Amino acid sequence: MRTVERIAEVRAAVGAARAEGKRIAFVPTMGFLHEGHLTLVDEARRRAAYVVMSIFVNPLQFAPTEDLASYPRDRDGDAAKASARGVDLLFMPDAKEMYPREMRAEVIPCALHRRWEGEVRPGHFAGVLTVVAKLLNIVQPDVAVFGQKDVQQATLVRAMVDDLAIPTEIVVAPTTREPDGLAMSSRNSYLSDAERGRALALSRALFAMRDAFDRGERRADALLTAGRRVLDGEPSVRIDYLALANGTSLEPVETAEPGTVAMIAARVGRTRLIDNLVLGA
Repeated sequence: MRTVERIAEVRAAVGAARAEGKRIAFVPTMGFLHEGHLTLVDEARRRAAYVVMSIFVNPLQFAPTEDLASYPRDRDGDAAKASARGVDLLFMPDAKEMYPREMRAEVIPCALHRRWEGEVRPGHFAGVLTVVAKLLNIVQPDVAVFGQKDVQQATLVRAMVDDLAIPTEIVVAPTTREPDGLAMSSRNSYLSDAERGRALALSRALFAMRDAFDRGERRADALLTAGRRVLDGEPSVRIDYLALANGTSLEPVETAEPGTVAMIAARVGRTRLIDNLVLGA
């Protein structure tokens, strides 16, 4: 594996791989890699001969009150994991490389950004889409792999790529979970042992909604009630939202069907976590 920090180095390496006739896959991350990230690498490897990963904690997507400074980082550990999993090119720029001057342009998300995560984190998705657009322009991959756990992000990225005619296929890989059901996340490292136990309420609420759906329930209010019953057992878990949304548009639904997404965001102690589950999948 080759590790680079400069945009010009990425373009040269990818250009050389493409000159050899290799298909290019790209996995953008913010680092502190876990098995969830590495399964994205596996998916990328299945789809391309040359895999690029980026690790960049993007300041544009953090509000002043959020955890940019404390976001977990492990440069050497990440490089070792990426290499062991078969990444060909690891791009680890700093903020000065990505943003050498104040940005004079940004990607403005469609109306979807105002719901769910966007309502709780105003401006977040403009920062996400701007950095993803820039990374796609740098790498120019044939395919880019994102995780289902960040379903709203993946939906907005797909819309951006389609609207701006970016010639990259967007693939969304399933969420990777711990054996007890907790969705893998770099922010899980913030949780104490007790908080981690309480955080299981998020996935269990989604599983309860899925189980009710599998038994034939289709009314959104009844499915949400099934999830809330689980959450009521952990009153210290503070819910930002629990919702059912269309699997394509992420607009709220009154009646669930196969492909409907059950979504949750909540705070456990000082840690904010998100999760989702596709019903009928």
